[in-house]
Amino acid sequence: MIPSFNKPVVWLGSSHVDWKAFPDDVQDVMGYTLHLAQLGEKANNVKPLTGFKGASALEISDDYHGDAYRAIYTVKFHDVVYVLHAFQKKSEQGIATPKSEIDLIEQRLKKAKEHHDKNFAQ
Repeated sequence: MIPSFNKPVVWLGSSHVDWKAFPDDVQDVMGYTLHLAQLGEKANNVKPLTGFKGASALEISDDYHGDAYRAIYTVKFHDVVYVLHAFQKKSEQGIATPKSEIDLIEQRLKKAKEHHDKNFAQ
């Protein structure tokens, strides 16, 4: 069932500025994916981020002209979508997300909980 309203999107840290630096086509794809998340749906280019329990952190992936772009968001809180991080993946170690990126995502997931408790929890 699709809710009758869009959940707000809250961008944490530098995620929005970083996302705005992506090519326009990548922003379009990821923007539509976030819109689906606002409606409670999940796009085909989304998967749980490895290393996080359940679906607490979801990864949007888009490959554009040989470059890999990622945005991480959470719908852990039913009434808001938090964008935790956006980055161009430059891993030379295969497909794994670098530990520094994972650490940043963990920090922002904690900030999302704090923000949600202060602004949305009832």
